[in-house]
Amino acid sequence: MEFEKIREIIAEQMNLDADKITPETSFSDIGADSLDLFQIISELEEEFGMEFDMAAAETIKTVQDAVNFLQEK
Repeated sequence: MEFEKIREIIAEQMNLDADKITPETSFSDIGADSLDLFQIISELEEEFGMEFDMAAAETIKTVQDAVNFLQEK
């Protein structure tokens, strides 16, 4: 469930087709820069009612990393 919602948020923020985003997709693969990542993280925080620790957020490189982070919280 988390993956689908995260994928939807990323697709919307990056103006991509959600079907092209897999758990292995890295943010660099989709051309996300630091501002894009900040916006994605802000959306995830709002959607899941939590805050990302910035040190932890820097370790998120793929969609699966984001899923794992959310599942651990």
